[in-house]
Amino acid sequence: MLATSTPSYNPLSSLRRFVRKGSAEEHCELCSRVLGHEHQHLIDPKNRRLICACDACAILFDDPRSAKYRRVPRRIELLPDFRMTDVQWESLHLPINLAFFYQSSVAERVIAMFPSPAGATESLLTFESWQELVAENPILSELASDVEALLVNRVGPLREYTRVPIDECFKLVGLIRTHWRGLSGGTEVWKEIARFSASLRERSVSGGGAHA
Repeated sequence: MLATSTPSYNPLSSLRRFVRKGSAEEHCELCSRVLGHEHQHLIDPKNRRLICACDACAILFDDPRSAKYRRVPRRIELLPDFRMTDVQWESLHLPINLAFFYQSSVAERVIAMFPSPAGATESLLTFESWQELVAENPILSELASDVEALLVNRVGPLREYTRVPIDECFKLVGLIRTHWRGLSGGTEVWKEIARFSASLRERSVSGGGAHA
């Protein structure tokens, strides 16, 4: 398996909404209706941009063939039986033990990304490396293109694999970008990552990792 990293870029232009402080109202970006703190998201696959939406507008994009936007699901699923060896992980040469993987309908391939102080950085993932994981974890073939991701958390002793909506990955990127200090990140960013991971566990359902 071989993976190389491309320079950081910031296609996730809407991640700032996840780390903003204050009580400014958010509005549906399609009809301008006032939104609550918890609301629907759409994604623009071409620009990798999240759109805040009300329920009425979001439901219009349930069809995965929608030309412009796709509705982001809310289901979070822990994969306790997921199979990935340390050798497989280390061969990806990622500088942080956090990454997410999703199928891009635009690029027509699986994209691997890791959060960094500069935003989200893409790591080039070979077709063979992904197919190796799919062979051992058929649930990966069920991920909905553009809107669902495999989030891998191997920070410290953790070996946690979670099927998440893509907006949760945006949120994680925003947290790290906001709280990272110095070369190692500082204690605060790792506390934020731990809180984020705990929140995912609380909101998740358990699923099968290695079963079809």
